[in-house]
Amino acid sequence: MGTCCRPALRQKNTKMNNILIFGASGQLGQCIQNVASLKGISPVVFLPEEEADILNVDGLARLFDQYQPAYVVNCAAYTAVDRAEDDAAVAEKVNRMGAENLAVECVKHDAVLIHISTDFVFKGDVARPLTEDDEAKPISVYGKTKLDGELAVAKVLREHFIIRTGWLYSEYANNFVKTMLKLGGERDELKIIADQVGTPTYAIDLADFILMIISTGSKAYGTYHYSNEGVTSWFDFARAVFDISDTKVKAIPIRTDEYPTKAVRPAYSVMDKSKAKQTFNIEIPYWRDSLIKCISKLQ
Repeated sequence: MGTCCRPALRQKNTKMNNILIFGASGQLGQCIQNVASLKGISPVVFLPEEEADILNVDGLARLFDQYQPAYVVNCAAYTAVDRAEDDAAVAEKVNRMGAENLAVECVKHDAVLIHISTDFVFKGDVARPLTEDDEAKPISVYGKTKLDGELAVAKVLREHFIIRTGWLYSEYANNFVKTMLKLGGERDELKIIADQVGTPTYAIDLADFILMIISTGSKAYGTYHYSNEGVTSWFDFARAVFDISDTKVKAIPIRTDEYPTKAVRPAYSVMDKSKAKQTFNIEIPYWRDSLIKCISKLQ
């Protein structure tokens, strides 16, 4: 990667100012790699799970000693929402202990941690955009373990950013948009849940936000919400995917109880982004505008 537009990273003694990305082979990790490459941001080290296990304390210590990071971005997580209900111990290890392990190493190496969390920390029973100060009451094992991870990071490390997001999609990895495009091309009709409401998040936009925090050297530590702007249901999200891609499939709205899952999902997952917009002076794209960009790349 080039060095133009190099971020103004904090100069700390003899630090190399590396940015370490854990979980780099996942959707968000790949999007960060895309944006960093396009913007010439360096030095960024992308660490896929097979090379950087956040549960391996000794391995983490070696990586931190090797790279001496100024910033660490944790995209690694146990995200199989339904499987987590039967695999709670493993989900807890990855989502809480893994996050805590990274925070401990950040303390030792005077690094800032950017930890990615989720809208699933909320119960989703309040029909208004939720702020960072609203009480987190997760209703699934996945949501609980992600909240536990947030609390562990905040307890161990002052210099942290926790970013809650949801309904993530992009050109990379498996996600709702790519699934709808695939199924829409194979079937005549699809039943889509219409009574769960939230905001889609284009992972490229989120990656851009994360790298902006790093490039500005912000010390406005704390928890922030980030998704695209607007509100929609899964049904209307799917309809938008079909409309924009000109996919000829009949979408049928159904209730949540018509499509039972192991884990309960929040019915209302709209997050208030005022804090992020005011703190960092950013404009967040409308969800459908970002969806158009993503589908144009996929096609």
